[in-house]
Amino acid sequence: MALDGNAALAAAGSAAGAAPASAAALLVATVQTVASRAPAVIASAAQALGAVRLALHFGDGSQAALWAVHSRLLVQAAPSAAPGVQVHFDDRALKLLFDADRQPVDAVWAGSLDVRGERPQVLATWRCFGVLAQRASGLRAVQALWCTYRDQHSARWAEPVLARRLAAPATATRREQAHWPALDYLDQRHPLDAEPLAQPSRSLWDGRRAAGWGDHAALFDDDLQETMQRMKRTVVDEILRLLPRRSPRAELYDLMRDYVVREGKGLRPTLTIATCMALGGAADAAVRAAGALEMFHNGFLVHDDIADESTHRRGKPTLHTRHGVGLAVNAGDGMNLFAVDLVLSNLPTRGLAGTLGLIHEVMHMCRETVEGQAIELGWIRRNVVPRRDADYHRMSLKKTGWYTCISPCRIGAVCAGITDPALLDRFNDCFRLIGIAFQIQDDVLNLVAETDQYGKEPLGDLLEGKRTVMMIHLFRHASAPVRQRMTALNALPRSQKTPAHAQEMLAAMQQAGSINYAVALADKLAHRGVKHFEHDLGFIENNPAKAVLRQIAHYVTTRAL
Repeated sequence: MALDGNAALAAAGSAAGAAPASAAALLVATVQTVASRAPAVIASAAQALGAVRLALHFGDGSQAALWAVHSRLLVQAAPSAAPGVQVHFDDRALKLLFDADRQPVDAVWAGSLDVRGERPQVLATWRCFGVLAQRASGLRAVQALWCTYRDQHSARWAEPVLARRLAAPATATRREQAHWPALDYLDQRHPLDAEPLAQPSRSLWDGRRAAGWGDHAALFDDDLQETMQRMKRTVVDEILRLLPRRSPRAELYDLMRDYVVREGKGLRPTLTIATCMALGGAADAAVRAAGALEMFHNGFLVHDDIADESTHRRGKPTLHTRHGVGLAVNAGDGMNLFAVDLVLSNLPTRGLAGTLGLIHEVMHMCRETVEGQAIELGWIRRNVVPRRDADYHRMSLKKTGWYTCISPCRIGAVCAGITDPALLDRFNDCFRLIGIAFQIQDDVLNLVAETDQYGKEPLGDLLEGKRTVMMIHLFRHASAPVRQRMTALNALPRSQKTPAHAQEMLAAMQQAGSINYAVALADKLAHRGVKHFEHDLGFIENNPAKAVLRQIAHYVTTRAL
C-alpha cells in the first residue's frame, strides 16, 4: 500500500533524529546525511567548491566552516579558522536557498545574503550551493531534517515571502505563513514503497543530471542508504525463509542465522540486484544469487575471525568467542554449503546454462578469496612486511575485492542473461580499483573510527598483525630502530599483544604520515575506478539501476573517514 505524504514524512523523519539546535548544526547534519545517502552529490559539490574554504554566518548567530578534501565535503559548526569566502545568511536566505526551483538571483532578497571574496571563489561557492540545492535538497531524509528544523523554529519564518503575503488571507495560520515550497514538495512525492529501480521511474540525481521537482509521479530519491537497506532486507528475508528449521537448530542453524541478521551495509546484494536490473533483468532473478553471495561472505567472516582471533564483528562478539571454535567452524562450513544450495536453486528459473554460468563465477570468486587469504596469512606467519603497495593491492583484490565488488556485479550480469566474457570483464577494472580503495578505507576505519561506527574490535588489525597499506608505508619510511621495534611487536602471538602495543604501532604510523598516505591512496584509486566506470560500462544505458551503481562508485570517494 502506498504511503501518504504524512506517512512518508514520518518515515523519512525517523532517520533525521532531533532537530538541530542552530542553522550551523543543520548544515552539518545535512552534509552528513547527503554523504551517506547520495555520495555522487557530495562528490559533485566538492568538485565545484575546489580549494575554496567557506566561513558561513547565519541569522541565528551560529557559524560554520565548509571545505572540500578530495571528494569529501567537511563541515564543522564553529567559526572558520582559516580565511576564505565569507557568506552571511539571514533566515529568509536560508529558507529560499533550499528551494531548488529558484535561481540564485530570484531566491535572495536585497540584504538577505552577502557573499564576499574573490570573484572565482564566489562563483565556486554558488556552484557548490547550486549542486546541494538542486540535487540534494529533494532527498526525503534531507527534507525531513529541514522540516523538523523549520517546525521547531517556526517563529523565524512567521512572515511569509512577498508573493505569499499578498496571496494569503488575513486568517493564515503560522504554519501557512512559514510555508516553504521546497519542503512541502515532500507531500507530493513518489510513494516510498514503490519499486525505485523499475522503468520508467528515474532518480532525483543519477550522477549526470538532476530531475525537475515537478515530475512527481515518476521520481524517486536514489537514496543509496535506503536502497542498500532495502536490497539487504529482501535478500536476508529470502535466506531466512529457506534456511532449514530442523534440528540441530541451537548448534547449527541458529548460528548460521546470527551473522546474516546482524547489521551490515548491504553492498553485495545491492551490486548484484542493481547490476541485473541495469542490464534489463528483474530484481527477483538475482535474489537467490545475492543470497548465495551473502552466505559465502558470512562463512568467510566466521572462518576469518577465527584465523585472526578477532573478538567482535558488526558490533557483537564473534561466533567463536560466543559459542566456541568448534561450533563456529562447523557453522561457517554450513553457510558455505547452504550458499551452494542457493546457487543450484536457480536451475528451475535460470536453466542449466545460466546456472552453470553462476557456478563458474562463484567458483572463481571463492578461489580468488582463499588465495588472497593465504597470501596475507603467509605474511603474518613469516613475519614479513612487503615493501610495495602493489603487493597489498594484489592480496586485497584477491581476498576481498572479488567477492565484495567484482563478483557481485558479474553474477548480477549473469542473472540478467549476460554470458559474453568480454562484457562481463567490463566490470573488472572499475570495481577492482573501487574494491581495493574500499578495503584501504576499512583498514583506516579500524584505526580511527569509533567501535559503533566500524563494528569490529578497536585497533584489531594491529593486534592481528594485518599487513595494511599503513604498515607497508611505515616500514618503508620509518627509521631502522622503529622498524626493528615494529617487527618485534608483529612477532608476538595475538594472545600476548596488548592495547598498549597497538597504540604504540598507531603512534608510529601517525608519526610517519601513514594514515594520511592511505587515505590519499584510497581516494586516488577510487577516482580511477569512477573514470573506468563511466568508460568501461558505457554499454549499459543510463537508467535508475545504473545510477545506483554509480552512487556506489562515488560512495568510496566520499565515505567518512
